[in-house]
Amino acid sequence: MLLGAALFFAAPEVRAGAPLRIAAIDWAMLETLCALGLTPVAATELIQFRSGAVEPLLPADVVDLGLRGSPNFELLHLLRPDLILISPFYVRHEAALGRIAPLFSLPFYVRGEPPFEKALAAVKALGERLGRSDKAEALLKEIAGEIEAPRQTVAPFANRSTYIVNIGDARHVRVFGFDSMFGDMLARLGLPNAWTDRSRFTFAAPVPIENLAADPDARIVIVSEVPVEARSGLRNSIIWNSLEPVRKGRVIQLANVNPYGGVTAGLRFARLFAEAMLAGDRRG
Repeated sequence: MLLGAALFFAAPEVRAGAPLRIAAIDWAMLETLCALGLTPVAATELIQFRSGAVEPLLPADVVDLGLRGSPNFELLHLLRPDLILISPFYVRHEAALGRIAPLFSLPFYVRGEPPFEKALAAVKALGERLGRSDKAEALLKEIAGEIEAPRQTVAPFANRSTYIVNIGDARHVRVFGFDSMFGDMLARLGLPNAWTDRSRFTFAAPVPIENLAADPDARIVIVSEVPVEARSGLRNSIIWNSLEPVRKGRVIQLANVNPYGGVTAGLRFARLFAEAMLAGDRRG
């Protein structure tokens, strides 16, 4: 299966305006569905999604299907969805899920390729699949406008490159390159990324903190909460405190954002980043 192609499994005809019972396994697809003004009957890891992604807000009656990597197939079968939204990350579950309902799969994260354009394409493709093309076109125009405001806000700060990281523990970070949502949005905002390598698509944080010393003039943006067990270790870390951006106070922390999201996550990152830069006036 090509990652760049949508995947269809015996999908029935969808009438414009027809109510559908849609289940979302993939979080980026979940965000896209909600951005189109629709709410799923079920989705995965909802406690973590509400905490880690924050947006969009999901009603309490959305059924939690358990882990993204091992959803509750029995519960999903009982819910009798008309359509299940996945991405190529879930290829190993396609056969089992396809026995429950038709699947619709779109790619967002492909190694070495910026994802936001794929997220925009997903809005159009899912809108067409659900008979909401007009809503999708209007949404795409709104998104273009929503990027422009933070881009203008951060323009004065483009003199300095930026590391974007999640803290894993007191010794390791996940660093976001051009092929991540955060790195892609940073580029769209007109700021250079200090991390020139590709992103490593893993839920671990594989990069030693000392690697952030490669660009001493950069700023460091920490996205999402620092794990409790890492906080004291980071405060007392000789390596962390010796980094030039840390010593010079060029560290910014943003609220939680889904690192594997769609357009909603991209826009949330852009907004929070611009707000943080403006509040701190961090041109130095």
